Amino acid sequence: MKERSEFLKELKAHKYRMSRQQYLTIKGQALKGNVNDARKGMVRILGRRGRR
Repeated sequence: MKERSEFLKELKAHKYRMSRQQYLTIKGQALKGNVNDARKGMVRILGRRGRR
């Protein structure tokens, strides 16, 4: 539970750097309990955004 809430705070801080669909997908993964994969996806999205 603690890991999920910490991740959601981190996700919310980066919300402005992703599209609405990307944000909702990552958030949905985390809420389903798949926090590790959600974190991996967020890092991947943010990494791609930095290259543009």
